[in-house]
Amino acid sequence: MRKIKSMKPRICSLLVLTVSLSGAIRAQSPALPNAPRPANDAPTIRNFPRNFVLGQRAIWTSPLHMSEGAAVASILFIGGAAALGAEDRHIMQNHFLDPSTNDHANTASTGLTGLFIAAPVALYGMGHMRKDVHAEQTGMVAGEAIVSSVAVNEVFKIVSRRERPTVNDAKGKFFQPGVGFDSSFASNHSIIAWSSATAIASEYDSWITKLTAYSLAGGVSLTRVVGRDHFPSDVLVGSAVGWAIGRYVSYRHHRNNHY
Repeated sequence: MRKIKSMKPRICSLLVLTVSLSGAIRAQSPALPNAPRPANDAPTIRNFPRNFVLGQRAIWTSPLHMSEGAAVASILFIGGAAALGAEDRHIMQNHFLDPSTNDHANTASTGLTGLFIAAPVALYGMGHMRKDVHAEQTGMVAGEAIVSSVAVNEVFKIVSRRERPTVNDAKGKFFQPGVGFDSSFASNHSIIAWSSATAIASEYDSWITKLTAYSLAGGVSLTRVVGRDHFPSDVLVGSAVGWAIGRYVSYRHHRNNHY
């Protein structure tokens, strides 16, 4: 009974995922309800603010239009994340305890995340210089995916206020007043890496591109745990939401603009 009570805050926080994850998963289906389509919402710098607002509105209102399949997928994911969350403390108290390994993992995760932030900028810049519209728009789509996913994750952080693994014997308590904006739930590095990687992989059919993007994103997720920056469930949630929003943003632009 005590264990069940201790899991309640984690489950409550994980329920917040339904809002964004269900909307992003739903976006993969042709059954997606018709969203407002401006005359010109192509992924450009000029249209970025409007596209961002439209994307956030679609993400946060998606539960109102959930299909049965999306609801089941969301419930299954939340259940799996909650189950992993129940093991967070045990994992972090017994593994990844070498300071040198932690430091190397932190360096790796920071460097890899930097690459995923730089990639959209590089694609846009090269596409603009070479008159390569596809590369230019891919850079904008990946950039929008990053900004949209981080905006969603900041809400998770403000609501969850979860302690980091290095605090309070890795108990990972939620709703702690002293946490502020440094909440462990969910991982910003993971959500940035996976949203950028997924948007880029969705725009290019090459299996090498997909393998490289997803492998590097997986490296970010792994090193955030090994570096003791996040609990496994923090990383799982960040990775999944980043992937889903990356897919959603790419899908929406393809659907609306047919490029």
